Order: sequence, then C-alpha cells, then structure tokens
Amino acid sequence: MSAKLRANITAVGHFLPDYVLTNAELETMVDTNDEWIQTRTGIKERRILKDPDKATSFMATQVAKEILETKGIDGSEIDAIIIATVTPDYLFPSTAALVQREINATNAYGYDVSAACSGFVFALSTGASLIESGRHKKVLVIGADKMSSIVDYTDRATCIIFGDGAAGVLLEPTTDDVGIIDFIQRTDGVDGELLCQKGGGSKNPASIQTVQNKDHFLRQEGRVVFKKATESMADVSIEILKRNNLTNEDVDWFVPHQANNRIITATANRMGVDIDKVMINIEKYGNTTAGTIPLCLYDWQPKLKKGDNVILASFGGGFTWGAIYIKWGI
Repeated sequence: MSAKLRANITAVGHFLPDYVLTNAELETMVDTNDEWIQTRTGIKERRILKDPDKATSFMATQVAKEILETKGIDGSEIDAIIIATVTPDYLFPSTAALVQREINATNAYGYDVSAACSGFVFALSTGASLIESGRHKKVLVIGADKMSSIVDYTDRATCIIFGDGAAGVLLEPTTDDVGIIDFIQRTDGVDGELLCQKGGGSKNPASIQTVQNKDHFLRQEGRVVFKKATESMADVSIEILKRNNLTNEDVDWFVPHQANNRIITATANRMGVDIDKVMINIEKYGNTTAGTIPLCLYDWQPKLKKGDNVILASFGGGFTWGAIYIKWGI
C-alpha cells in the first residue's frame, strides 16, 4: 500500500512596501491617538504601497520571485498559481494571470480566490487538494492585498486597522508524515453585508453616486465582527484539534489572522493555547487581509521546526472562516 500523498510547504516568501504609516501620522488625519489605537487593536504601524503605478500583482510577484530564488527553480516549473486577494488589480484578468506573466510561469495556469481575510486559508486548502490529486508538483499560493486602495482615510474606525502586504508559500508533494494534514472551511452569508465593499460589483456598478456615497471603501460593523470572529476562529480550531486527536498542549504554534490583538488574545484563551505559542505581528503590519497568516509564517520561519504542529485560523468577510492543521515539513 503506497503512502498517502500530502502537500508540504517547502518555501515561504514575502513582500512589504517601504512606506511606514505610523499611529502618529494617523493622528494628523483623523480624530484618534496612538494610545487609543494600540489599546483597541495592538497596532503601532502598517505598511502602505504608495506608488500609484504599483498594485496587488506587484506585491504578489515579488513574493513569487523570492520563493523561486529560495528554491533555485524557474517559473516554468510552476504548475498552478492561486492568489488570495480582495484587492485585485482588475476584476479581470486575474491577479494570478499577471503574476504568471511576470515570473514567466509558461506552464502554469492560475486564478484568484476571494474570501477576504480567510483568503489565504481557503487558497491553501485548494492548493493542497491539487497536490494531493497527484496532478500537480509545484503550486504557488499567495495572499496579497493593497488595502490602502479601499480604505477611507477619513473613517477612523477602519483606517487605523489595515495595511498593505503580501506573502505566500510553495506547495510540493511528500509521502513523509508532514505537510497539510486537515482543513475545515465555513461560510455564512446571512450577515455578509456587515463586512463588505458595496460598490464596484454588478449590483452597484461604479457611478458618480457610488463614488459620492463612498461605496468603494470597505465598511464593517466592528462589534458584531469582533464577537463572530472570536467565536468562529476558536471553535473551528478546537474542532480541527478534536478531529485529529490533538489537545491544546499538542499545538506548537497557533497562527491566527491578524485582525485585532484583542481578537487574537480572546481566541487563544478560548482555545486554551498559551500566548507564547501564538504568532502575533499585527503591531508591525496591521491587518493585511489575505497577507496576514503567510506573513506570520515568514516571520516565524527561523523558529519553526520540522514536525511542529501548526494550526492556522482565519475569519473574514462573507462571513468566511476556517482552520488548517499543518505538520511543519521544512
């Protein structure tokens, strides 16, 4: 009997814009202050892609190039590219197609996944399924968002939270006891409008009215989202632990979506996971939406050991949420 084929993360890449938007600068833009922002979100600064000629595909391309360089491989060896984003360069062509062109991935196809802050988790499970099918040997999965393009910098409830950034991984097949072991995904559209961007789609195409209404900026009902995010991320993480006969003590690293430090702490407490095992970098980057989880993996890569039990958990617009159990394999 042949060993089970799994998708293993074999390289991690990232990109962060140079410009740092500090809380002090935000104080000059909206009625807020550093203490208020840090107390409620844990954020000290975030990165902003200032160049008007550069968009999400630029950041995702830099991630892909770093991964290719790390592995010493050519773009032509990539089979598929999945980009998780809610800020694509265009509605079409896909951001993945633009990345495919830039890295000369001549043998790859690609597409975008839109699941807001759960985008990377959803895309990673999809990429894993492609590897597990035996039809793909190398799949790039990247989370990238230029959130500054849809943030209203007169709205102090949202402009303090979001930043720009990207990170991603290369998936390759393995028969060792490592890689992506299990995943659970959830979607509930009942309250989807509580965290959304109303303008720009087929229901509200761009018009003078949608621009005047600021419908092209994201909006969220913070209190509802906070409660739902905390409950959902913790519950789905606990579910995946039980399904794989693991306890909170077996978790070496918990990697939550970096939405808000209070959400992260509340989720870890609900799971019973020690905060020292939780990857947190929100203070440096803010919420980069689909980029937060892979950015954590990149930052913590030196501390990760082969065989570590890693739980990823996300919550985002849709509502969408999910968890992935990885046995680290690098």
